[in-house]
Amino acid sequence: MYYVYFLKSLKNQDLYIGSCQNLDIRIKKHNQGHVRSTKGYCPWKLMGYEEFITRSEAFKREMFLKTGQQKELLKNKYEAL
Repeated sequence: MYYVYFLKSLKNQDLYIGSCQNLDIRIKKHNQGHVRSTKGYCPWKLMGYEEFITRSEAFKREMFLKTGQQKELLKNKYEAL
């Protein structure tokens, strides 16, 4: 399985969207500061994820969700949580 996941920074409330094959390991890497784009905003909280059978499907969904309008919709969805 492949995952598209949504993380929220507990430091500045920013939303991060990513994709991976092993969700547990990837979240640990984010929170340990091993991901360059997120290390300055640790800790991160998993807000949700979507499952896909292929890496290609997950990547397409990730890119779609990173578009301006879709990311804003996700931010609004997870803002109160």
